[in-house]
Amino acid sequence: MEELKEEAREKGLMKFIEKHIIQESVPVPKMLEAFNIYMHPRAAMVATDLELIPILRSVVNRYLRKRRRLDTVNTLDDVVELIGKANNIMIVTGAGVSVSCGIPDFRSETGIYSRLQEYQLDDPQQMFDIEYFRDTPEIFYSFAKELYPANYQPSPSHLFVKMVEEKGKLLRNYTQNIDTLEHKANIKRVVNCHGSFATASCVTCGFKVDGKEIEDFIMAQTVPPCPQCATPVKPSKDDESDDDNDYSNRGKSIMKPDITFFGERLPAEFDNLLAIDTDQVDLLIVMGSSLKVSPVSEIMSQIPHSVPQILINRTPITHMTFDMQLLGDSDIVVPELCRMLGWDLKHPKLPGGSVMSEENKTPIYTFWRDGLYTFPGAVVDPKYVYKLNNSENGRNSTSDDDDDSKSSSDEDEKENNDNDDEVVVIENKQQINQQPQLLQQGILTATNIESVNDNGVL
Repeated sequence: MEELKEEAREKGLMKFIEKHIIQESVPVPKMLEAFNIYMHPRAAMVATDLELIPILRSVVNRYLRKRRRLDTVNTLDDVVELIGKANNIMIVTGAGVSVSCGIPDFRSETGIYSRLQEYQLDDPQQMFDIEYFRDTPEIFYSFAKELYPANYQPSPSHLFVKMVEEKGKLLRNYTQNIDTLEHKANIKRVVNCHGSFATASCVTCGFKVDGKEIEDFIMAQTVPPCPQCATPVKPSKDDESDDDNDYSNRGKSIMKPDITFFGERLPAEFDNLLAIDTDQVDLLIVMGSSLKVSPVSEIMSQIPHSVPQILINRTPITHMTFDMQLLGDSDIVVPELCRMLGWDLKHPKLPGGSVMSEENKTPIYTFWRDGLYTFPGAVVDPKYVYKLNNSENGRNSTSDDDDDSKSSSDEDEKENNDNDDEVVVIENKQQINQQPQLLQQGILTATNIESVNDNGVL
């Protein structure tokens, strides 16, 4: 059983499942037992692989989050050496690389999601929920112009990614951002995981246009109708409205930027390229992302644990384990890396316009312990650093140890308190259907499994 777990660490989630379930036809219940999930014989008889595979995927994914830090990655010099030697660097970028451009992020205290009161929403993610958009598109278009890239220019972080590409080292840039600044930076090997403003489509008939076709509507904070299936309505004599652009079917025949909303599938390009890239990647760098949104957050579980993994972010990530956390504004961290690499990164926002200027010769970071540095802009709870400094200098730290950071959510803490030795028993088919959700929430454990009644309901 331990051999199977180690194999999962080295193959990654999907290739591990593909080998054992698809190629070797190992029964899913047998695979579950390797991760302490046991099925009642009757439940195993009535359950299909189609029903059980989501459970296996969830279980293995949670196990793979508990990654061990590599012994060979301890200092900033180690990171510089890794970048210098790597040939296939995968870079995952989030909103943090665009904040300095003037584009708001989502989860900070002043980010887009902080405006619940302003938009009268129950859940901030409703701003990007496809069903909510169909019902109330006005909400999205009231703030869309803040995210629209028309007047923004790439940051030093974007140009760092481009420089990695120019050096022939970029395997792929997987960006969660929808601002298309990667394209403005002329990055070629980029995947827009969540789509972008580059094109727009009708939510009803699928009619697609260039993103610039709806730019005037976005900047005017109005809902763009579909030019193909929305029918103009002629105002009656009694209608006092002066709006000549009145359309019927509002809420149905409307255009939406080709951004992936909650409730929509990611572009097929994401899965197709990730399956290829996980075989080639020799270094992972995550920049400006808290990795909270699936499936991009699952990239970590797809990559072999032997591949070095570096985080550049303002706040620590506590539900996953990186070999190195460089905490601070990415536009401050990456110029220091470039300076140490001897790469002449140039950008108007850099002191002196270049990392090689005299103004950039003084180090501006603090070393806390192996695997942890802070730079200007870092947001770290002192308890987080204290706990890491008291965990054998962080060497054996996994995501289980990191639950005291301010960036921890309650959901993270539930996951981080999980015990690998817990045993879960699946009694019947109804419980099978509940398993993925319960496992995802971190509430199904050996301690509460006893509260499942005869019908398999908690």
